[in-house]
Amino acid sequence: MKSTNKHYKWEVLALLWMAYLLNQADRQVFNTVLPQIKEAFSIGNAEVGLIATIFNLCYAFMVPLGGLAGDRLSRKWVTTIAILFWSVATMFTGLASGVVMLILLRSVATGGGEAFFGPANYSLLGQYHTDTRARAMSIHQTSYYVGVILAGWLAGYIADKLGWQYSFIIFGAAGIVWGIIMAIRLKDKKEEIAGQAGNDVAKVSGNDVAKVSGNDVAKVSGNDVEGPKPGLLDGFKVVFSTPSALILTIGFSGFIFVITGYMTWVPAFLQSEYGLSTTSAGLHSMLWTYIAAFAGVLLAGTLSDKMAVRNRKIRMVIQGVGLLLGSIFLFFVNASAPIWIIYLSFAGWGFFRAFFDANIYTVLYDVTPSRLHASCSSALITTGFAVGAFAPVVLGMLIPESASAEAISASWATAFKVLAMVWIVCGALMLVGSRIFYQRDYDKVNK
Repeated sequence: MKSTNKHYKWEVLALLWMAYLLNQADRQVFNTVLPQIKEAFSIGNAEVGLIATIFNLCYAFMVPLGGLAGDRLSRKWVTTIAILFWSVATMFTGLASGVVMLILLRSVATGGGEAFFGPANYSLLGQYHTDTRARAMSIHQTSYYVGVILAGWLAGYIADKLGWQYSFIIFGAAGIVWGIIMAIRLKDKKEEIAGQAGNDVAKVSGNDVAKVSGNDVAKVSGNDVEGPKPGLLDGFKVVFSTPSALILTIGFSGFIFVITGYMTWVPAFLQSEYGLSTTSAGLHSMLWTYIAAFAGVLLAGTLSDKMAVRNRKIRMVIQGVGLLLGSIFLFFVNASAPIWIIYLSFAGWGFFRAFFDANIYTVLYDVTPSRLHASCSSALITTGFAVGAFAPVVLGMLIPESASAEAISASWATAFKVLAMVWIVCGALMLVGSRIFYQRDYDKVNK
């Protein structure tokens, strides 16, 4: 099947959907088996939070290189090699015999593999899906939800039956198998614009043009003309000099801070305060959240595409509303509530967080040059995960090890309130930015 077949773009979505599922499952394995890791290596909450912070920082600071590779090299091979690399590293994480080895292997897994996957993954998907971009991005995002639910349950089950080490080994092996399938089926998006005699000019996208002489052919990747290769910091320059992209990045940073803190500590919260097993805590910490998010992201993506036809800035408005409404449910997460209230709060939070999820890269690509989409994605991801990386250690420091049961329960409630306040601030900023800057920045790029 040729990559030019009109149906192939949906196969690309399917290939990248499964790859992203494994990407997110790989991360969630650590969070699910965190109590067993604490016990195995005799470490406390602050130390465990620090481990999570270190490998998230490694991931964040490797992303610019991933974005550069995604703009300069074959996006097919960047994504394929990335999944193979992190999957091998994940398998070896199960063989870690100490804290230092655990940190090194997890840092290699996230920083050396996953950081290269993200920018090229989104850019390749965006190349194939132009008129269906928000819908494709929304469907793609559902793999995140399925991945964390699957990892939450299956990693906990494996840990209970075989030991936490096998959770890493089995998920890593699955990634290797899928990486081989991607190497066979995935193709780069390449188009050619035949040149005319003389120095004709071929219009490509926006104001970009490709000069073609004689029988030369201007190679195009998606909507991009193969021009000067982007530099390492070009994406950062564009993102931080474009008001809408900068506000999106600030909102994304708060978004990731809350999600990282939530996903790291919620399984432990359920085990500590409600006495759930590893399997049950892993399942319920993610199931209610991401079933609701699955529905939310499809709804938000569809609404965004329909409403943005008349009003482009509605995409950022939807994101801001999602953060504000999602924050409300975090105030109800405390150990004094019955378990069904906790699960309902997880679901409400998950449903409205999806409103932000569904529009992240659609908004970014609306206001940045197509030639730099992977580099701009890397700038967004780097900043967001550099900020979000501190959530596990911050929350770990808020939760005492040797206090009374009442004090520990109160500290959990405080931790979730801190996360809620972060989203309230970011949601308000998104609404202000959408009103003042979005249309202007969109028009500048899409003249």
